[in-house]
Amino acid sequence: MAGWLMKTEPGSYGWADLVRDGHTAWDGVRNHAAAAHLRAMVPGDRILIYHSGAEKAVVGIAEVTEYPRPDGDDGGWVAVTIRAIDALARPVTLAAMKATPALSTLPMLRQSRLSVSPVDTDQWDAIIALSGGHNS
Repeated sequence: MAGWLMKTEPGSYGWADLVRDGHTAWDGVRNHAAAAHLRAMVPGDRILIYHSGAEKAVVGIAEVTEYPRPDGDDGGWVAVTIRAIDALARPVTLAAMKATPALSTLPMLRQSRLSVSPVDTDQWDAIIALSGGHNS
């Protein structure tokens, strides 16, 4: 099982929306590097949901439920379906992540505009520890 981080603007579609809907198609990604990460996803992969904008924090955990599929008519872009798993006990801010040595190589911190990026096991564990765990 791989780990990923997906960024979203909470004002357009945030964690609360995913919880309300239960699942959603993660589509509209138009960055080649982020799309390559979507293509690598498989059902069961876990995702950290990060609120960009004013909040700047990881707030929840989701899961990939379907293999990537075409997003649009040109065939070059992909979408995946994800479902909400659990909220973090407390949000993990960007400042906290930047201050944590174990996260110094986190792709999201090195490529801040990348909307979908990998998270390795040690990085995942560090973020969960910073959050105080999750609710289930």
